[in-house]
Amino acid sequence: MKISIERGTLLKAVAQAQSVVERRNTIPILANVLIEAEGDQVQFRATDLDVEVVDKAPAQVERAGATTVAATTLHEIVRKLPDGALVTLTADNAAGRLTVEAGRSNFSLATLPKEDFPVMASSEYQSNFSAPAAVLRRLFDKSKFAISTEETRYYLNGVYMHVADGETGKVLRCVATDGHRLARIDADLPGGAEDMPGVIVPRKTVGELRKLLEDDDMQIAVSVSETKVRFATPDITLTSKVIDGTFPDYSRVIPQNNTRRMEVDAADFAKAVDRVATVSSERSRAVKMQLDQDRLVLSVNAPDSGAAEEELAVAYDDERLEIGFNAKYLLEIASQVDRENAVFMFNSSGDPTLMREGNDQSAVYVVMPMRV
Repeated sequence: MKISIERGTLLKAVAQAQSVVERRNTIPILANVLIEAEGDQVQFRATDLDVEVVDKAPAQVERAGATTVAATTLHEIVRKLPDGALVTLTADNAAGRLTVEAGRSNFSLATLPKEDFPVMASSEYQSNFSAPAAVLRRLFDKSKFAISTEETRYYLNGVYMHVADGETGKVLRCVATDGHRLARIDADLPGGAEDMPGVIVPRKTVGELRKLLEDDDMQIAVSVSETKVRFATPDITLTSKVIDGTFPDYSRVIPQNNTRRMEVDAADFAKAVDRVATVSSERSRAVKMQLDQDRLVLSVNAPDSGAAEEELAVAYDDERLEIGFNAKYLLEIASQVDRENAVFMFNSSGDPTLMREGNDQSAVYVVMPMRV
């Protein structure tokens, strides 16, 4: 195999591939990226057996062929090469070496036979549709902060993507929760997605998918089966196993009759919470919210480090309320708001609180209070 490829193109392809590779591997071949050259393009494939990414890039192919080489090493080399350099990759499979040449630099890397590289079994997808990158980016970006990190509740370690009944008909919905907070985001149902089975997309896949969604005008081809999900652009295909478990019935957690309504400027609220939380010794320390007529007082009292208090003007016309929250959760939820105002709906100091952006029903957040 012998190919020449521009450094920027190569870096983009290798970077996407190497981010899937796990740092600590017991199986040596999984630390490698499979490079396959044919026609006028080269493809880079990497996997951790749960997630697989295939990245295609244009190249001058002098000799077709394939080999596998350590993904992180190749990425580091290409990253350190000068901008605009033409990189030549030459594989000598008999000697088990890949030569990387650019300008006056020359590297020789150990390779492993391509036959040992595990390729994810192709499967039949029950549902195939396409959605704009911006729509998918919103669905996953706004929900991923609530993904649980508890390994014991593995079925919460991802975003539940499914078809649901929204205000005006069927919607494509993403939900994530860790038991303390919940995010539920809706988008118009793309054509062809009606029969999609509900799947839990793992956290790592959500992180990798984000890199496919930078370009607003891009259409992403989505394929879903009971066991796998695939997202594809013309250049990159990301295939992942889904979490094998049942996502809990989240609708029971979303409060329906919270009547106490507070409207506040989201950016001001987030900054104020951040400021008062500075004195708390751990991030988990509660922030107390005292609500009165059109006035909110945020306070933190940490016996070992001090106390803080800040007052905000809000729109609130109900009886007095005191309620406590984890500062980190409040910050994360407030930072999701794209519009100016966040609307909080309270019931009592012991009940879950609902938040949405203005009157927008397509993004709903729930956060559990803390005792203060």
